[in-house]
Amino acid sequence: MPVPRIPRPPLRRFALGNGLRVLLAPIPASPTVSVWVWYRVGSKNEWPGVTGASHWVEHMLFEGSPRYAKGQMDRAVVAVGGESNAFTDTDFTAYLTTVPREHLAVPLDIEADRMTRALIADAEVERERTIIHSEREGNENWPEFRAEEELYQLAFRVHPYRWDALGRREDIERMTPAELRAYYRRFYGPRNAVLVVAGAFDARAVEREVRRRFGRLPASGEDVTVGDVEPAPRGERRGELSGPGTTPFLTVGWRAPALDDPATPATALVDTILGGESRLFAAGGGWARSSEHPGARLYRALVDPGLAVRATSEWRPRVYPGLFTIQAQAADGVGLDRLEAAVSDVVARLARDGPTVRELRDARTKIAQGARLAYEGASRTAFRLGYFSVLKSPEFEERILRALLRVRAREVRDRARQMFRTEARVTVRYTPTPEGPDA
Repeated sequence: MPVPRIPRPPLRRFALGNGLRVLLAPIPASPTVSVWVWYRVGSKNEWPGVTGASHWVEHMLFEGSPRYAKGQMDRAVVAVGGESNAFTDTDFTAYLTTVPREHLAVPLDIEADRMTRALIADAEVERERTIIHSEREGNENWPEFRAEEELYQLAFRVHPYRWDALGRREDIERMTPAELRAYYRRFYGPRNAVLVVAGAFDARAVEREVRRRFGRLPASGEDVTVGDVEPAPRGERRGELSGPGTTPFLTVGWRAPALDDPATPATALVDTILGGESRLFAAGGGWARSSEHPGARLYRALVDPGLAVRATSEWRPRVYPGLFTIQAQAADGVGLDRLEAAVSDVVARLARDGPTVRELRDARTKIAQGARLAYEGASRTAFRLGYFSVLKSPEFEERILRALLRVRAREVRDRARQMFRTEARVTVRYTPTPEGPDA
């Protein structure tokens, strides 16, 4: 299949003396401009006692800086007809603001002010503790969250991927404002940041503005490399959970390669064939969970015959080796033993026979289509540029796309055979209880 041209706008790239990397992507026809700041800081940089600190800092960066008192950042953006948000993951934290093209100065001013000077006042930390605690409690009401958290705790004994970005409940309850400020001052700053601006603007003028606003910031941000290496799995690990819910739920995981591993292209094809899409080139873009696709193997094998009400796979690219996972929610009257056996049969058949000619062709077509739609609009453009820059480089996107479209059927089969080994499998089963507290 011919490799489609990724419709990425021309880039103006430069770095400041304090370590900040900057990408400017002019889109003259865009009515908006989107400003993203990506930090290479995520839950991978936490340790027991301060798990959840990255997510907590994400909240705190909206709660006050020298130029913006509490609530003023949001009001400044809304006042010009814009919107802002942020999200935290294992490997990074991203802050985004999209405004009408004539108001670019607003998000630039906000990001420059809070990059190294967020206040993180004691009183605001305590107020936010309640919000974050409620967020965690809300997630715990979902069987999927509890099962996934258990899955990662079973799969990882050493590496910090073993805790969720929300953090452990006990750490949320006991972490002090001083510890949170120390975490922020240690890791956040220009050395660990990528600033991306996409939309309608004059690149030279914006470069001058960025240098003026950000160039005076101190060169802060300690090394975020994780030295812990997770040992290879030496046997299957299993967990059983129960609690509120209506239907049994199953999640299974296997160790998967890091983003820059040579096995990554074939792994992404396995994900596309089983679940229906590759996160790297999903047509919908963004960072949401994988969607269900009726043409995918898991859907056809589990949902169509009435064994499950939903079933999909997910491989989320990470800086370090993570997990390839399959999630399935049982249909009414279907037990977890039967559902688990069906999942095992699906992956075993792929490992034995590989994909069909049609499956491989359809997977390549989906990936190519996703690449063509990847840069629609200023916000999505800034997302793509920042995502690949914070994990690797903008050019890596083109290299991985070429590799994905050249993966052959036997490579998919061999990757499935290597990955879906019983001794490397982690399984968590969730059984709903009629009523009462979690078992």
